[in-house]
Amino acid sequence: MDHDHMSPPPPMAPMKKHYTSMTFFWGRKAWVLFSDWPGDHRGMYALALIVVFLLAAGTEMVTSHRVDRYTSGRSLAQTAVHTLRVGLMYLLMLAVMSFNGGIFIAACIGHAVGFLLFRSAIFSKQRDEPSCPEGTKYRDLPSMSC
Repeated sequence: MDHDHMSPPPPMAPMKKHYTSMTFFWGRKAWVLFSDWPGDHRGMYALALIVVFLLAAGTEMVTSHRVDRYTSGRSLAQTAVHTLRVGLMYLLMLAVMSFNGGIFIAACIGHAVGFLLFRSAIFSKQRDEPSCPEGTKYRDLPSMSC
């Protein structure tokens, strides 16, 4: 092989560098869930805060419902609800891993509001959840079982 007639490889296109902070920081310049989102725009950052808040509140809503009450013991429906809950939790975890203080606070407030609305007895009727009899387990999501 003749190395004298080989041309040098083409130059690589310049890559955009983005350094992720590994400590919490304040400000609207963050990447949440997608690259360049919300970017440097105030409106998009506000939208990101709202999305994270709704993800956290939605996670509490899905977690609060007893699955076996609505599915009559169908495993496929229980699996679908569990998958939805875990998917929401992973999305929320990835958003918080942006290490943006505002995103973290939006997630905490979303969980608090979701718990208040869907899991506490303040805004709902007294929970008619049956207590678990000795040696009996109700089929439900793991965090809500007896």
